[in-house]
Amino acid sequence: MSAEAPVTPARRKQVLRVLFISLLLDLISFTFILPLFPKLLEFYRNVETQSSGTVLARILYGLNAYKNSFSKPINDRYDIVLLGGALGSLFSLCQAIASPIIGTLSDRYGRRKALLSSMVGNIASVALWCAATDFRTFLASRVVGGLSEGNVQLALAIATDISSDEDRGKTMAMVGACFSIAFTFGPAMGAALAQVTSVAANPFATAAGVSLLLIVTETVYLYYALPETHLVDKPTANGHANAEKPAIEKRERTNSHTILNLTHFTFILFFSGMEFSLPFMTYDLFSYGSKQSGMMLGYIGLVASLLQGGVTRRMKPLKVVQLGVLSAAVAFLLLSKVNTERGLYVAVTLLAVTSSTVVTGLNSLSSFEAGASERGEKLGHHRSFGQVGRALGPLIFCTLYWWAGRDVAYMVGGAGMIGVCALVFGGLKSPKGLSKATPNGSAKKTA
Repeated sequence: MSAEAPVTPARRKQVLRVLFISLLLDLISFTFILPLFPKLLEFYRNVETQSSGTVLARILYGLNAYKNSFSKPINDRYDIVLLGGALGSLFSLCQAIASPIIGTLSDRYGRRKALLSSMVGNIASVALWCAATDFRTFLASRVVGGLSEGNVQLALAIATDISSDEDRGKTMAMVGACFSIAFTFGPAMGAALAQVTSVAANPFATAAGVSLLLIVTETVYLYYALPETHLVDKPTANGHANAEKPAIEKRERTNSHTILNLTHFTFILFFSGMEFSLPFMTYDLFSYGSKQSGMMLGYIGLVASLLQGGVTRRMKPLKVVQLGVLSAAVAFLLLSKVNTERGLYVAVTLLAVTSSTVVTGLNSLSSFEAGASERGEKLGHHRSFGQVGRALGPLIFCTLYWWAGRDVAYMVGGAGMIGVCALVFGGLKSPKGLSKATPNGSAKKTA
């Protein structure tokens, strides 16, 4: 059990500042590796595939068997993309396992302790990457990172701890803005650092070293600057919790956690599949290379950043989710028929709207339904459902893409997103905590 103490405006401002800085450091470090995956995996493939007994050789054998099972041949240029997708699915599965555990521990022992413990795992993960002269060590770094990455969900729990119902959407949008800023600058910084070779046996050690420096800096900063926002009852001499704590206010729930988690899973399942298949489609239709794909992704990130800073933070969470899923459904249907670059950019503009809205809004809605003593656990389960969708989506969607073709795959994705719209519009309601708020966030006077 826990008790919530009133949060003063000064304390809230302090904690939000710490969250913003630490999330930026964390996410910039996390995104360093994203543009390096193709060259990094090519490096390990060139080093290790002469021997059939290595871990990488066995993984590539399985991926090639999967690739060769399709009636439509898959170009060999996608071998590395498929391997990167498999590693991404592994990372997401590890997060799906760890997220509820990390969240529950934060409820029991406090957010600060859980976050600092998570940071120890993150440091170990990046340190393994620094030392990864073979693929087996690199694979271990991804597994350790997936099992210990709790920064985002704990940041959401902390933000919820210190925010009123009326401020919740703005606070969650701040977390989303950290993602947009990090994904705008982090990959470019990682790509630039990859040009500096400091260790011949690991050409990416410079990028890994700077990433490690950022993570260590973040950990030290959190240790000294982050206060505990979740007060945990301490046992008394007789072993029982202190009964003098004020009673916890029982929250009247509006939305079922089951519906929220199902919506999150289903949305991420289809959306992540589309994200992963987009480079295949743009290559097949427009012969896009890495430069053109990078420009397209940069455009999505820029539009999403502008929307999160100027639009999403001013909207109520349910409206945010509704806007995003409608945009995604239309984008899927457009992508099933697009044959010009202008049409492509209309669709990806809608995808940018989706990127800036749905997950932020669902996180806000989920946070409204959790009391202080269960907030970490509920947000952890919510994130876990999304990570399962992210692990399965690319495999299922790309299988459909190559078996049935682009038109069928995106039409099925569009139908799936219409199903998500049905869940959002038919199954979700605006939280009761916001029902008495005016558009500018102030409470109405009741008779």
